Amino acid sequence: MQKTAFSSKDLSVDLSEKARFDLWQEIHLAEIWSVEYSISERVPFEAVIEATTLGPVVLGQMAGTIKRASRMARNIADDGNDNYLLLVNKADTALAGVQVGREYAVGRGEAALVTAAEPLKMHGADSNVWMNVVIPRDVLTQAFPQIDTRLALKVGADNEALDLLKRYCRLLESGPVLTTPDLETHAATTIVDLIGLATGAKGETAELAGLRGLRAARLQAVLARIADNFAHPGISAQGVARELKLSVRYVHDLLQETGVSFAERVLELRLQKTWRMLQDWRCDGMRVSEIAMICGFNDVAYFNRCFRRRFGCTPSSAR
Repeated sequence: MQKTAFSSKDLSVDLSEKARFDLWQEIHLAEIWSVEYSISERVPFEAVIEATTLGPVVLGQMAGTIKRASRMARNIADDGNDNYLLLVNKADTALAGVQVGREYAVGRGEAALVTAAEPLKMHGADSNVWMNVVIPRDVLTQAFPQIDTRLALKVGADNEALDLLKRYCRLLESGPVLTTPDLETHAATTIVDLIGLATGAKGETAELAGLRGLRAARLQAVLARIADNFAHPGISAQGVARELKLSVRYVHDLLQETGVSFAERVLELRLQKTWRMLQDWRCDGMRVSEIAMICGFNDVAYFNRCFRRRFGCTPSSAR
């Protein structure tokens, strides 16, 4: 897994606006793919590309004053790129375009699947932000042989698989870099499965995607919710299930697959946080009971027992 960024701010400020844009586009052509961009004339040029590589899959984001993008036959011949891209609009401004004779328009949170192997046009407002999930042609067509029938069709923001895909991608992009090849492969497979579901790919492969992709993404959503809220004394499986619109039994079933129950996971996160705070000199002025309460424990005696069992010492001696 690798994270990279390419920004117009990295270019020399001594260049004119046009020279900076021309240089940025040249670098884009050499390092990424052949696309012809145009920018707004009403606002200063600005463009930032961020990318996270997960095996064969790339999670990318483009933000800035790029107003139009087109990829013609000459561009396709230039680089031979035939990847698929799931375009997800992340701004309030609409993005519209055309491919394979179909016109598409996606608003905030909506998406459309396009391919670099066919001529493509896209236009937006003076400033736009969108995400591209890039998948090699052989990977996506092997999973979904009829995927080309889904090109340039809008995927609504209320699409459950798309929502899970966006949350899963945010988790991968914001979290630590994955270093285990098996985890990278698993993450890439989950992303491909969710794209198949979100775009409406049919057949046996889509059924497999439902078993793997949705379940894995829902588990990640449950784990993320626990990680964000474990210090709240009132956190419960019922509350997490309600927030994610899942059944309580389904949440417990997902966690059972990890080998750690809901209560065990919450307790471990709380204990780890108390350990870190007890070791932190900035917390020296706080009582142990205060730290326990901050970390979600409302019974100090219970906290002391759990802490001694987990770390083999009392909270006071851990300072």
